[in-house]
Amino acid sequence: MTKFVFDFTEGNKDLKDLLGGKGANLAEMTNLGLPVPPGFTITTEACRYYLEHGGLPEGLEDEVDAHLAALEGRMGKRLGDPGDPLLVSVRSGAKFSMPGMMETVLNVGLNDESVHGLAAQSGDERFAWDSYRRLIQMFGKTVLDVDGDLFEEAIDAAKAAKDADDDGDLDAADLRALVETFKGIVREHAGREFPTDPREQMDLAVKAVFDSWNAPRAILYRRQERIPVDLGTAVNVCSMVFGNLGMDSGTGVAFTRDPASGQQGVYGDYLRNAQGEDVVAGIRNVVPLTELERIDGNSYEQLLQIMETLENHYLDMCDIEFTIERGKLWMLQTRVGKRTAAAAFRIACQLLDQGLIDEDEAARRVTGDQLAQLMFPRFDEARLADAQRLTKGMNASPGAAVGKAVFSSERAARAAEKGEAVILVRRETNPDDLAGMVAARGVLTSRGGKTSHAAVVARGMGKTCVCGAEELEVDVKAARFTAPGGVVVNEGDVISIDGTTGEVYLGEVPVEDSPVVQYFEGRLDPRDGGELVQAVHRVMAHADARAALKVRANADNREDAARARRFGARGIGLCRTEHMFLGDRRQLVEKLILAESEQERASALDALEPLQRSDFEGIFEAMDGLPVTIRLIDPPLHEFLPDLTELSVRVALAGDGADPQDRRLLEAVHRLHEQNPMLGLRGVRLGLAIPGLFAMQVRAIAEAAAQRRQAGGDPRPEIMIPLVGAVQELEAIRDEAQGVLAEVARSTGVDVPTLIGTMIELPRAALTAAQIAEAAEFFSFGTNDLTQTTWGFSRDDVEAAFFSRYLELGIFGVSPFETLDKEGVGRLVRIGAEEGRRTRPDLKLGICGEHGGDPESVHFCHEVGLDYVSCSPFRIPVARLEAGRAAIDAPRG
Repeated sequence: MTKFVFDFTEGNKDLKDLLGGKGANLAEMTNLGLPVPPGFTITTEACRYYLEHGGLPEGLEDEVDAHLAALEGRMGKRLGDPGDPLLVSVRSGAKFSMPGMMETVLNVGLNDESVHGLAAQSGDERFAWDSYRRLIQMFGKTVLDVDGDLFEEAIDAAKAAKDADDDGDLDAADLRALVETFKGIVREHAGREFPTDPREQMDLAVKAVFDSWNAPRAILYRRQERIPVDLGTAVNVCSMVFGNLGMDSGTGVAFTRDPASGQQGVYGDYLRNAQGEDVVAGIRNVVPLTELERIDGNSYEQLLQIMETLENHYLDMCDIEFTIERGKLWMLQTRVGKRTAAAAFRIACQLLDQGLIDEDEAARRVTGDQLAQLMFPRFDEARLADAQRLTKGMNASPGAAVGKAVFSSERAARAAEKGEAVILVRRETNPDDLAGMVAARGVLTSRGGKTSHAAVVARGMGKTCVCGAEELEVDVKAARFTAPGGVVVNEGDVISIDGTTGEVYLGEVPVEDSPVVQYFEGRLDPRDGGELVQAVHRVMAHADARAALKVRANADNREDAARARRFGARGIGLCRTEHMFLGDRRQLVEKLILAESEQERASALDALEPLQRSDFEGIFEAMDGLPVTIRLIDPPLHEFLPDLTELSVRVALAGDGADPQDRRLLEAVHRLHEQNPMLGLRGVRLGLAIPGLFAMQVRAIAEAAAQRRQAGGDPRPEIMIPLVGAVQELEAIRDEAQGVLAEVARSTGVDVPTLIGTMIELPRAALTAAQIAEAAEFFSFGTNDLTQTTWGFSRDDVEAAFFSRYLELGIFGVSPFETLDKEGVGRLVRIGAEEGRRTRPDLKLGICGEHGGDPESVHFCHEVGLDYVSCSPFRIPVARLEAGRAAIDAPRG
């Protein structure tokens, strides 16, 4: 029979799939003998059953009964006992950390009777009534779906009646009255009484945690972090310990290293006389964890010992939640802590130097996405002196962000959809602000510390964040904040925030390349770049040494090719020749299209050829000694002509006086118009339909290569025929190209070896790869078009039309244009690779869609045995890192 409930003494840290991260780590700390309040975990398997069937699995209730009875026996108390109540927390805990995205209910077991028992046992009536009102507030919002603002407004009204500023100014009588007010709110807005039966409270709270897996904010967070939708969450039922029993109690969050910078030391926040939610929510401003040494030296020393134990055990930076109850330290949670990109690289190398991990593990500890974050620009220090500084908060998550100040999550999301850069400004954030945080360039709050919701979530997303800017008076309702000196910033005003220093500026501050980009560009020696650049250099060197995949660039001109090489490209995987026909050269293409005789067509081609040759010479020079894959012209010819509507209007308005050239162009536009140009006259079909077009390009490539060879260079051209669906198409163009290559070799006396291959971007090409490989020396999978043709999507049309809906419904976990669809498109790539190499074992295989710079897609390309990936120059370091990590995780035989 399936086991759905595990005591904390039964699990371990390797059971995250079943117990969730929180439950597995509570069990691990229990096994280590650390002070963990007793409790039990209901598994993710029970959650998945509940979400699928709408009810709890058979046997779960009996298991919960047994574990609750055992917990009561261990604690010597019964749940909700009127005289001495056992109280429990009911908390979510998925395999992957989702801070604040799912539900928690504290103080379960309190009611009108047990509140008196809690007061008697604690000797503190105010504490008991405060705990009771917290339960009703959390339960009402979380379980009964009552608007949380109603409870906050009631608290504000109670404080106003006493002319008080802080919750702590309310006494026991005030809180007792507030309990009755809260119960009235529940009655009115939930349509039922607040449940007073302790077991009913616990059961309803468990179901609410299960349901919160599919809450909108949880769905959005999973989509943002690419967490699978089918994991479900565990539920942890833990005996309560109280940090709000007086000034000898408190709660805090600790990190074994600084999650923002990676520096070693004591980092975290502490809040006296408070419960854990007060720290994470950022509602009250905290003190640095080091202050605990003065407040409670014994607990501080014990905490430091536990932090060292956990880091040495997990071999990583740990994030710890703890509570002190009247001088007794309790551990409520630990996990491998979320960290900024800079901290990830520094910590990996620190642990490597300490001998705790090896080089392979150091590379596993960082990701391509984190490396990309380190390549974002930072504020230009030379220009900061001229910027108007408003204030300084906590440097919660590094980076430079500039945008319009926006004071609500909804408006931030709407503005971002219009392409506007925004900074989300709040007093503090909560999980309901996630959509705005995702949309914003950065986050600024006036409350909270480095462990507040805003800080933790921003760090996890790689989003710039400044927290706890206490000098700012944020008025969310009026959509403005006031800075020292009376400076008022209204919604829509531009501000700049520096998550590395915590500085906040009025207006737009110019940015400059990050040190990591300067390093990749070769402008900064790693020895002079500080700890971060040195860490990046070490990890990248090891990744390059382990990688089986080469990384090439998508580059269409000399400048991009040169930059790509500096970034570590091992050649060009896609040079799009159609980009060379834009600008002033468009007129030459128009002449080619309008040509009415062989002579006119030849004249147009002759004019284009030297321009193409010059382009190729520059690219071959930049990539000397490395392969350059050149795709012959691919898009439909009408893309080089004026817009049909614009041209029709111009001719119509001119009437009889219309320019004859415009009339000829209009006729050509009509002639070339297609209902679905993506599947029309383009690619290889152009070369077959317009004699001499591809031959001109091949001749320009061959002559450019010959000139480079004569100049002492080492050009390595590869000619790629696009959109081939049948081997006969490829054979026809290959034969023509080989004839041109031979002719140029004879005329120049220089024979430059040139591979001829094709771009696999149609399902038929992948399925007939064995035949196509007979005529191709290499395949390059064009996964942008292969995705379109496999799914039947026109990317330009569908992304705006319904992709967001598909993501909401879970049809996509992520857009197939961002990460390769392994099951569909990926299967075609696998078939094409296997079938092609069956025919030609030495067939060179690569990928040149945007997926070439996507970390997950790079791992797939390694898995199926490709030789290289190709991506934009800026993504090359990301692909290099992921190629190395892929080889470490799955070495090729």
